[in-house]
Amino acid sequence: MSRDAVNTICAALPGARASDPTTELDSWKVGGKMFACFGDRIDGVCTKTDSVETAQMLIDAGAATKAPYFHKSWVLVSLDAPADELRHRIQTSYDIIVKSLPKKTQATLGQS
Repeated sequence: MSRDAVNTICAALPGARASDPTTELDSWKVGGKMFACFGDRIDGVCTKTDSVETAQMLIDAGAATKAPYFHKSWVLVSLDAPADELRHRIQTSYDIIVKSLPKKTQATLGQS
């Protein structure tokens, strides 16, 4: 999957916004919190999992690797992963972040 395809997946999620940091990383946020990150030096997409244990299980299963510079609950999913798996990891990360947002913020998602 290409970076453009990842951007398309992320852009379709309600309230998702591309962040333009001053680094070479591209990140996607919802409610001001990041749910996906990738860049020139990262061969894949960093996504959040619900726990350190889930992240370790994905790493042990070979479905992901440790996300460099991120908390242990984040994983790096290769752009070469099956498209359905990559889509699922991005959606799951997004859902985790949305659930952590205040209810008031959640209620405004998708309204632009």
